[in-house]
Amino acid sequence: MLENNKKIVREFFEVLPSGNVPTSLFTEDMRFWSISGGTADMARFLGGAKLLAAIFDGGLNYQITSLTAEEDRVVAEIKSSGTLITGEAFNNSHVFSFRIKNGRIAAASEFMDMVAVREKLLPLMQQAAAAASKS
Repeated sequence: MLENNKKIVREFFEVLPSGNVPTSLFTEDMRFWSISGGTADMARFLGGAKLLAAIFDGGLNYQITSLTAEEDRVVAEIKSSGTLITGEAFNNSHVFSFRIKNGRIAAASEFMDMVAVREKLLPLMQQAAAAASKS
């Protein structure tokens, strides 16, 4: 079970850079919490993943540096890197905590360096969200 839970988390990070995260990875009532955006249901999380992908040239890549699993929980230490659509490099460090239920992600929390997010990501994400709402 623990190795299967780790596999689910690895799959999450493999598909996240594209912004096209399959709903089959999640329970119907999945909740995602982030230090940058608070609590989100699946629809809001998936919308955020698409916005994040849209502001990177080639996506934000996630390198798992550590996975620890116990019972229904998996904690992932992550290094992210990518090139913003402005041409600027972006790097960050994250800790994600997942709860797995019946082979799917039921809950996730993300902690990261908020200085980098505030300075580089949030302005671009706000622009992308405004453009998406107009179309």
